[in-house]
Amino acid sequence: MDLMTRRLRRSRPAALAATAGIALALTAASAQPAAAYAAPDTGAACTAFSSGASAVAQRAVEAACAQRGVWYSWGGGHGSTPGASYGYYDGQTPASRNDGERKGFDCSGLMRYAYYMATGSDILNTNSGGQYRSSRATARFSAAQGTAPLLPGDLMFWGDGSIHHVAMYLGNGKMVEAQQSGTKIGVSPVRTGGDYAGAIRIGGTPGTPTPPTGGGGSGGSGNSGGKAFKTWGSSVRTRTSPNTDAAVVDHFTGPTNITVTCQKHAQRITADGYTNDAWSRLSNGSWITNIYIQGPAWLDGVPDCGGSSTGSGGSGGSGGSGGKAFKTWGTSVRTRTSPNTSAAVVDHFTGPTNITVTCQKHAQRITADGYTNDAWSRLSNGSWITNIYIQGPAWLDGVPTCS
Repeated sequence: MDLMTRRLRRSRPAALAATAGIALALTAASAQPAAAYAAPDTGAACTAFSSGASAVAQRAVEAACAQRGVWYSWGGGHGSTPGASYGYYDGQTPASRNDGERKGFDCSGLMRYAYYMATGSDILNTNSGGQYRSSRATARFSAAQGTAPLLPGDLMFWGDGSIHHVAMYLGNGKMVEAQQSGTKIGVSPVRTGGDYAGAIRIGGTPGTPTPPTGGGGSGGSGNSGGKAFKTWGSSVRTRTSPNTDAAVVDHFTGPTNITVTCQKHAQRITADGYTNDAWSRLSNGSWITNIYIQGPAWLDGVPDCGGSSTGSGGSGGSGGSGGKAFKTWGTSVRTRTSPNTSAAVVDHFTGPTNITVTCQKHAQRITADGYTNDAWSRLSNGSWITNIYIQGPAWLDGVPTCS
């Protein structure tokens, strides 16, 4: 399922403004249909199962197959540079509620990345509908032709009137896909019934993507005046403030180049047999425990942050108030001077935003985007937001009741 295309399929205005008094510039999306087919197999062999594919297509297959086991994430893969990225909650599908914490790809994001790795150029930077109409197509195949003319690396599409999904053909009746929220990238049997719309073959010349300037990983490459280090371990996360309860910023699946600007003593944690209370701030403002930075427990040549603000922003502050970090979901979400929809607006969040919650209380009961709740949270700047739009349970864990 494709993020951009799913937006186009939204069918009715949200009743939110009338029901809750919160003017959201949203329309209600049609729910992701429950799949009548199995989730992709993340352990199955993934390769070109037949001959005849071009060198570019072979590379694209290898790149897509290398992502087996990576989460589907709504909107993932559509960052400024092709590659896995954190997605968004679509506002109404239960399985999508975790997409904001899952770094991965949606269907077209995976195809974009595969052909970027194959050609060295971002030739499919669009949604599945745009990819279906791509000028890079050197051959097109109708649904009636089935898989007979297809070669590994060809892109298969689904949609009746509007394309909503794309996968990559592997040969031998198999394809690799990012299917939908709650599943991981893997191999599936091809589906040529239902709203299968046909396939295209992508042309191009093999190439290699240009590395980012300075070769840096997340956290920059040294341009901020920090000092370069490298992480170790897998599934290492950076956060908005130096504690494990703070929101995740990046997820390193292996050793990664980082740039550290300063370090400080904060939450003491134990991980992989090491205990340390030192955390380092990276050049993008996120924090990482020194446990996973190659070097001593307290890094040589890195200054003390000196008790400066811990975090990288988001309305409501970044941790200096002693609150707890969370992240909002949805678009056009407003905070107010008191916990009711008639109060004056303080901030307007146009997308998911990092916030710091100091306390919560029961106040005006509202209904929005299909959820009803009377819990409101006070942010570190004193404004209030309904808990409906904070990622987490209806009553937030670890947050005290406002006095």
